[in-house]
Amino acid sequence: MNRVNELIKEYCPDGVPFQKVKDVYTRVKGTPITAGKMKEIACDDGEIRIFAGGKTIIDAHEKDIPKANITRVPAVLVQSRGVIDVVYYDKPFTFKNEMWAYTSEDIVSVKFLYYVLKNSIQTFRDAASGMGSLPQISLKVTEEFMLPVPPLQVQREIVHILDSFTLLTAELTAELTARKKQYNFYRDKLLTFESDIPLLPIKEVVKKSCAGATPAKGNPEYYEDGTIPWIRTQDVRFNEITEVDSFITEKAVEETAAKWIPENCVIVAISGATAGRCAINKIKATTNQHCLNMQIDNEKALYKYVYYCICSKQDELISKKQGARGDLNSSLILGTKIPVPKLEIQKKIVHVLDNFESICSDLNIGLPAEIEARQKQYEYYRDLLLTFAEKGNTILTDRQTDRQTELSAIKLIQYVFGYVTLPMGSLFDFRNGLSKGKDFFGSGIPFIRYTDVYNNRFLKREDITALVECTPTEIEKLGVHRGDVFFTRTSETAEDVGWSSVMLDDIGDCVFNGFAIKATPKTNYLLPEYCAFCFATEDFRKYVTSHCAFTTRASLTGKAIAEYQLAIPSIKKQQETVNVLNKFHSLCNDLSAGLPAEIEARQKQYEYYRDKLLSFKKLPK
Repeated sequence: MNRVNELIKEYCPDGVPFQKVKDVYTRVKGTPITAGKMKEIACDDGEIRIFAGGKTIIDAHEKDIPKANITRVPAVLVQSRGVIDVVYYDKPFTFKNEMWAYTSEDIVSVKFLYYVLKNSIQTFRDAASGMGSLPQISLKVTEEFMLPVPPLQVQREIVHILDSFTLLTAELTAELTARKKQYNFYRDKLLTFESDIPLLPIKEVVKKSCAGATPAKGNPEYYEDGTIPWIRTQDVRFNEITEVDSFITEKAVEETAAKWIPENCVIVAISGATAGRCAINKIKATTNQHCLNMQIDNEKALYKYVYYCICSKQDELISKKQGARGDLNSSLILGTKIPVPKLEIQKKIVHVLDNFESICSDLNIGLPAEIEARQKQYEYYRDLLLTFAEKGNTILTDRQTDRQTELSAIKLIQYVFGYVTLPMGSLFDFRNGLSKGKDFFGSGIPFIRYTDVYNNRFLKREDITALVECTPTEIEKLGVHRGDVFFTRTSETAEDVGWSSVMLDDIGDCVFNGFAIKATPKTNYLLPEYCAFCFATEDFRKYVTSHCAFTTRASLTGKAIAEYQLAIPSIKKQQETVNVLNKFHSLCNDLSAGLPAEIEARQKQYEYYRDKLLSFKKLPK
């Protein structure tokens, strides 16, 4: 408020004039276009945006728009029917002629109008009530609206503040969308299994299934004073059903096919537009005939696990719709196959997805409230953040990258299954080492020999005693760093090929010999110390010996190693394994060689600042 107050004192200390919108701004008309025509001309690369009622927006080429009246200056569009709202748009656009827009020669003034109208949107929505089944306001409502008209300097500062907080809103909205996508990604990832987990028709884990019924509407004895919950397809919304607004009587249950179902059934809508949606009833209830109700055999599967499986199978179910209305039937649903791992694994999957579900649910409720709260804290954060907004660093966000998404998915899978399996090629880059004549050896920089790799599971600086003279290019190309894994590349026999050693120190300038392969980590999914042990397993040794090439000698390539599927436990589990194996490793050496929220309640704060920012003393007449 500091800067705004200073400007008000300077330019309008006695108050500001209030004028009708029609006396300050120029009204713009739209284009006579039907919904059908909009659908016909819509295209992704259209240069003109067309607004219709509610959220209907398309892009189209100007040549395809009949009787087009294009607005080519920034304007405030009044959505006057259905969803009553205002939209600021600064690119070429038009709109259905049931709506109207306002513009001005000064862009700041247009944006100021947008914020004033947006701040008073409830006034317009109240004016629309009682005007038929579809809310609608008349032109007079906005034309006669009295708005404050402070000097342009004051308008500019207010617009500057509110624009900057709009950036915060955009960031939060993007975060909400990202988290939803992230949740869906993890869910589907967790529900994709290896072939050794049984893939069974849903009917194999269902104890009992049935459809409900709709008691005759003409019989009041079936509905009046009913107390029995009656679930309809509109109640089935990928949710837990804890209450309904429709009830039937006991007489209806006794005389019709509407029967009780127990709690925790998986309910799938099977008719029309809702077909394929599912829910869980948390109350004992009845349903209509458009619901398939499945009681899950808890000795074979968890009901919540089956629910999540069906959620992930929605696209598949939708593709199976039949008939003009697009219906499903019980056999189509019960015949859909789902993976059925052990109950212990199902419990872990449900636990993870329950947590994500609550996060997404909380974000749906909490984050929009947070968005609104941030919109409303304009004045409070002005001096702290808005200057930085001009420089592009108003808000710092930890945006997920593909690698971060992958890592999170890996962690989840590790949590559920204990490990994840990845090809070595996704974990390491492979390179052969240095080949030089004997005259280059004896002086220079540290050099890892074949025998260093063959004889040591761990390599440290003090273990590297050989030296070699290298060019800067060779050092850059063949340099050694902590976490690099070396494999013996060639030998007389397959049994001596593929033995590994891991560099545990940051050694500085150092290269490695041409009879070894260096695997440089591309990720941080593996602890270097863990790598020292995992490539000594019987499974890896069998893989190596079966993938050696034989000419005069046995040899192994980086490409062959890259194809090996490595089981990777969590970092925590890796560390636990390392701790145990290190003890054994030390013991063997002794014997043989000498051993990882923001507070709520900003609404009132926002309202306070909003009212302060957009409230002006009227200029005395």
